[in-house]
Amino acid sequence: MNNAKPSAGIRASVAELLPKEIDVSSVELEGPYLVLYTKHPERLSSDPDILRQLSHRLRRRVLVRPDPEIRLEKADAEREIRRRVPPEADVQQVFFEPETGEVAIEATDPGPAIGPGGSVIREVRRKIGWVPTVVRTPPIPSKTWVEVRTHLRNTFDTRHEFLTRVGTRIAREPLPGEFWARTISLGGYREVGRSASLLSTANSKVLIDCGIHPSSDQTPFFNAPELLPLDSLDAVVVTHAHLDHCGLVPTLLKYGYSGPVYCTAPTRDLMTLMLLDAIKVVRAEARRTLYDSSHVRELVTRTVPLPWGETVSIAPDVQLTLYNAGHILGSSICHFDLGPGRQSIAFSGDMKYERTWLFDAADARLPRIDTLVLESTYGGARNVQPSRRQASEAFSEFATRILGRHGRLVVPVFAVGRSQEMMLVLEQGMRAGHIPRVPVYLDGMIFEATAIHTAYPECLNRELRSQIFRRADNPFLSDIFRRVDSAKMRSDILDATEPCAVLATSGMMSGGPVMEYFRAWAGDELSALLFVGYQAEGTLGRRLQGGLSQVSLVAEGQPVSVGVRMEISTIEGFSGHSDRNQLMSYVADVRPRRVLVNHGEESRALDLAASVRRQFGVEAYVPYNLEACRVL
Repeated sequence: MNNAKPSAGIRASVAELLPKEIDVSSVELEGPYLVLYTKHPERLSSDPDILRQLSHRLRRRVLVRPDPEIRLEKADAEREIRRRVPPEADVQQVFFEPETGEVAIEATDPGPAIGPGGSVIREVRRKIGWVPTVVRTPPIPSKTWVEVRTHLRNTFDTRHEFLTRVGTRIAREPLPGEFWARTISLGGYREVGRSASLLSTANSKVLIDCGIHPSSDQTPFFNAPELLPLDSLDAVVVTHAHLDHCGLVPTLLKYGYSGPVYCTAPTRDLMTLMLLDAIKVVRAEARRTLYDSSHVRELVTRTVPLPWGETVSIAPDVQLTLYNAGHILGSSICHFDLGPGRQSIAFSGDMKYERTWLFDAADARLPRIDTLVLESTYGGARNVQPSRRQASEAFSEFATRILGRHGRLVVPVFAVGRSQEMMLVLEQGMRAGHIPRVPVYLDGMIFEATAIHTAYPECLNRELRSQIFRRADNPFLSDIFRRVDSAKMRSDILDATEPCAVLATSGMMSGGPVMEYFRAWAGDELSALLFVGYQAEGTLGRRLQGGLSQVSLVAEGQPVSVGVRMEISTIEGFSGHSDRNQLMSYVADVRPRRVLVNHGEESRALDLAASVRRQFGVEAYVPYNLEACRVL
């Protein structure tokens, strides 16, 4: 195995700072980490001050792993784990990660597996030589969650070689000369969709997001000379798993990018789900795909998951820290420290600065921000939304009226985020008797996306996390929810006359199963189509909101004209985006020296920038696509 060996300077720093009695058998570079292998990992891990000093001096995250020589064979280690962990923990599976020396013990009840004061897990570690962690078995099994981990285990050697190459590239010496940094707008500026920003410094290039446009075939400006060749990129960072931010990342791999992709673990799993589904949707519509499933699998291999709050070096002069953005599961604000002067720039991605049914508010406890790139989806002066409570009450009243008159309620939703929130509102409303109890059909990727949510409870707000782990009270497991898992089941639903609610993708009605329900029930005056999320310019959803009464669709390959007689309505307040007041509050709380506005219709972006300048007295600007802005 060809491991990346650190420079003599790094090895000297390690030797200088570590106590002589700690035997480090190997020092290696693996991706953004400096890894110390030792036969006595507990000695080194017990003194975090040493690791902090080393990390600070080298500007690189330091990990301690057990030397492979002290680890039991996997089969022997698993037998030891199952022998020592009490039966009441109900161990389901044991996952070994050879690249990290860690073993994940999946248990229905983690408490007994950890033991009083961590006694059980410490004894397990002493006996097996691996670093054990205990994870709770997800209440809803996720096929994607399992397949991603299976793929990573099956590609261990390939992934390890890849990470060593990345580690070597990050450790290269910066070029001499004046340091500078700038951003280049490659998509998503003065518009919503195809988000892509290039962060360039004197030594490095980092691409933040690479998404599709929801209402056209437009892509980010891949032919911009600053981006080419693609293999000159040091890193790609994905803020979250919505396709307008990640939908074209596999295309980068297809056309020459060979480096890492950084995001949170939930974003990696949701992104995998969304990308594979996008391939199916495009092929079902007889359109050309820009990549195939092999590129998505390669993306999983190359993704480096980062937890919120952990700072890592991703290039010779760029450090990255992810923070909770409150938008969807795993969504992140990306904070970059640049160069020797410690200048910084943060990209908000899509963010929600309010506690929701699912998540805590976006994190404003960031280090100093010199430049903030801020979304403006609801940045206009009039884009003030109701509270979550007001929105929930309005939804209950609307649903009760439609279902009470024996109608069918169709809610177009994004598979990730809005669908889970609407499930919670419906479940609570029906449980409390505020909404008539009817079947709620989930069509599209909603159920699988919900399962992934339950696999990452640490990303949910405290109340929901607690409710999920009380299985008898888990709202996502309510018997009102019915997963639509076949074309026949969907056909039966369409033919039925009983009142029901349907949550179906896509959220902007740009395709997906929601179109089947709309086409079948558009002429029914008793039924209703309810929008609860943002509808981009040019999408069918936006046109229906505007009063479109006749729609041209394709059914079984043939064009059909559908008259719209069903009730069309919108309830604001459920969006995963911050409204105008929340955006202004976020700027007030993080206090950037400069604001660049993106991800918003031009009028809203300009309005937000003007208000930031007027209220806070800081520079605020709305770049055009393909414009470069020097930030240092």
